[in-house]
Amino acid sequence: MSTRTTPTERQKRLGAELRKMRLAAGATTEYAAGLLGIDRTRLSNMESGIRPFSPERIRTLACNYACTDGSYVDALVAMAAGRERGWWERHRGTLPSGLLDIAELEWHAARVRTAQVMHAPGLLQTEDYARAVFAAVLPPLSRLEIELRVAHRMERQRVFERPDPRPYIAYVHEAALRMPYGGTDATREQLKHLASQSERENIEVRVIPTSKGGFPGAGHALLYADGAVPQLDTVQLDSAHGPEFTHAEAQLTKYRAHLDWMDAAAMSPAASRDVIHKIAREL
Repeated sequence: MSTRTTPTERQKRLGAELRKMRLAAGATTEYAAGLLGIDRTRLSNMESGIRPFSPERIRTLACNYACTDGSYVDALVAMAAGRERGWWERHRGTLPSGLLDIAELEWHAARVRTAQVMHAPGLLQTEDYARAVFAAVLPPLSRLEIELRVAHRMERQRVFERPDPRPYIAYVHEAALRMPYGGTDATREQLKHLASQSERENIEVRVIPTSKGGFPGAGHALLYADGAVPQLDTVQLDSAHGPEFTHAEAQLTKYRAHLDWMDAAAMSPAASRDVIHKIAREL
């Protein structure tokens, strides 16, 4: 099995889960390496995502670690078995790896929930609107860099065309709907597109009205991806230096609470569409 120079977030996550399982069992790296017939350095590389785990080795370790959660083990095995190159790999070398990790996370998620306070959700953006969002980045991106990011963002929407599209729930603050990215015409078309997409069976858009006042996590864009089992949930946060990923239980609990608050505070899907159309008419 080859060594990876830069493992993806998904690869690192698989290794981290096997390390967490080992530590929970109180097993040393020497013991685990002995089970697999490898040296401890190689095992450390596997737990870091630098080297891959095979499904057979995952089951061997889980058995000897006395992990009795079959669904969890099966989910880890599925992660190891899924080595096909995703469409996002075509962008490797031309886009930051963090953007590719987002696409991979969305593609494998059982459900995606997102919260946006400054602009429309990325998976529901039009080309002109996305181009304006990327043009507002500092330091400024070149025209080529902007176009590469727009193409990638549009291709991310392929997740909705899968034979088994996953549920997608977007909580969008009313203020985000009023931000004129790309000017009046581009924003109006974006709002119409957002309302139209919200009528699809697997897509739900919920508007948080400004009348709700302050709210938890204000100012932070959030993506919460449900894993095949709850232990494999992941949170992705936007930051000035790129996307950040976390799966620590304390962080997952915090952001679940944020989304629960938004779910209770947001308008219904039908009322949200009415508000989106109203704002579009006012532009």
